[in-house]
Amino acid sequence: MEKAYRIKKNSDFQLIYRKGRSVANRQFVVYTFNNRKSTHFRLGISVSKKLGNAVTRNRIKRSVRECFKVHKQNVIAKDIIVIARFPAKDMSTKEIQKSLEHVLKIAKVFNKRIQ
Repeated sequence: MEKAYRIKKNSDFQLIYRKGRSVANRQFVVYTFNNRKSTHFRLGISVSKKLGNAVTRNRIKRSVRECFKVHKQNVIAKDIIVIARFPAKDMSTKEIQKSLEHVLKIAKVFNKRIQ
């Protein structure tokens, strides 16, 4: 993902946690916050050390990024934080993508209906 699509600063994360809306399923929690400055979405990913070693955490993060890369044109211009929960560590990339699409539909971040 390009730099403009990332959320890196702790202050940005804290603002979205405080002022944003959250939606969750068993595998992911998604915080969304309307970003008036940007014309595209920004993504922050959080995977706790409790989920496993660095290899496991990075695999989950790669899968989440891949899902957003696939749906890049369909995502509304919002700040989005994705937090992985414990069941996500044993899932394949396809399962992660399906679960993440489910929770993103609930959060209403898609501008078109996706299959």
